[in-house]
Amino acid sequence: MFDNLSEKLQSIIANTQGRELTQDNMQDALREIRRALLEADVNLRVVKAFISAIKDKAEGENVLQGVNPGQQLVKIVNDELVELLGKELKPLDLSGHPSIIMMLGLQGSGKTTSSAKLAVKLKKEGKNPLLVACDVYRPAAISQLQTLGKEIGCEVFTIPDSKDVQGIVKGALNYAKENGFNVLILDTAGRLQIDTDMMAELLIIDRVFKPNEKLLVIDAMTGQEAVGVAENFDAQIGLTGLVLTKLDGDSRGGAALSVVHCTGKPIKLTGTGEKLNALENFYPERMVTRILGMGDIVSLVERAQEVFDEKEALKLQEKMQKEEFSYNDFLNMQKQMKMFGSMDQLLGMIPGLNIKKEDRELISHKGEEEFKKIEVFIQSMTPEERENPQLMNTSRKRRIASGCGMDMHTVNLYVKQFEQMRQMMGGMNKMKKMFGAFGGGKAAQKKAMVKAMNMMKRFK
Repeated sequence: MFDNLSEKLQSIIANTQGRELTQDNMQDALREIRRALLEADVNLRVVKAFISAIKDKAEGENVLQGVNPGQQLVKIVNDELVELLGKELKPLDLSGHPSIIMMLGLQGSGKTTSSAKLAVKLKKEGKNPLLVACDVYRPAAISQLQTLGKEIGCEVFTIPDSKDVQGIVKGALNYAKENGFNVLILDTAGRLQIDTDMMAELLIIDRVFKPNEKLLVIDAMTGQEAVGVAENFDAQIGLTGLVLTKLDGDSRGGAALSVVHCTGKPIKLTGTGEKLNALENFYPERMVTRILGMGDIVSLVERAQEVFDEKEALKLQEKMQKEEFSYNDFLNMQKQMKMFGSMDQLLGMIPGLNIKKEDRELISHKGEEEFKKIEVFIQSMTPEERENPQLMNTSRKRRIASGCGMDMHTVNLYVKQFEQMRQMMGGMNKMKKMFGAFGGGKAAQKKAMVKAMNMMKRFK
């Protein structure tokens, strides 16, 4: 989402590296930053406040006397962006018994889908959520929530044919207490625009049931309009936080950089994809490191911990050590990698890559295209061949090539690459044993290194 802004800010900062900051080149840098923010559709009030804060700090005595003014500018921009996005993670308030989370928003903002995503997230965290269908006006809104609830294994509370939203919430609250649900997620009605009737209904729910959280769901692709919607909701009902959807889209990022400053309310959650597990806590500092091209290794590790099954990983490790790695194991690895998200997203999280958006998209597209071809190649094998790579011979390859629509050269290439990967895994295990066998002395380590180098020559 922040790709264009990120690229421009990184370019501006790169131009200041290794140079002494003077009044002239500081003004040039600030002018470029202002332009980049405005092009990203950031609210004018926010741009003025942001530039003013950078200018005040950049012209301070510490920076003028600093050893590396360019790096100091990076830090100032980093700190001000973190400030702009809300300083730190603001977790959900789940202190109620049960807790009540009211999801608010206009039609099309992704409110119902975000409600389901939130239920998935809370279930992972050990909560037992109940989805409550409070949108009694939009056609098929209840059935949409029920479909999503069935998909994620979360119960949905409804009162058929009822238009009494207050009665539905009261019934859901009693049902939750009786059946051990500890979080209620209220999917309230959206409108094409904010109106008096809509707000009156929400205000009644707020005053009668006192929800722990009142979260406004905003489509990040709406740009400047998001600020007006957020300010209006906050003025009338008093928001506790924001949920920003479509953060993985191609919008310019202005909504995310504007709503926090203009409303004073934190972004608590972000939607980062279409899958129902793609809802994450919002960490301002991590988002800023991505914008400035410094990656986000912490989020990458956390995502890995969520995606990878530890028992399966240990089994796979044992197979690699015994050189029993099969085509089925490769497919399982690929399946887990897909759960990480797109290759484009992953590349954006790795520190120090500094790959342009177009190049990242090209790498992602080519990589995912190649993975699909390999998947088709493996699925054209018999179950026995997938589990026993050593069975592969010319006649089998010819049959597989015919089945997957590839030529023999491509099939031979895939088989060769797979065998090289198996050998490399076996070689790594042998080197590990070798280093362990020689202990920790310098002479022993040197001897182990020579053996390891000789072994690696065989794979060239």
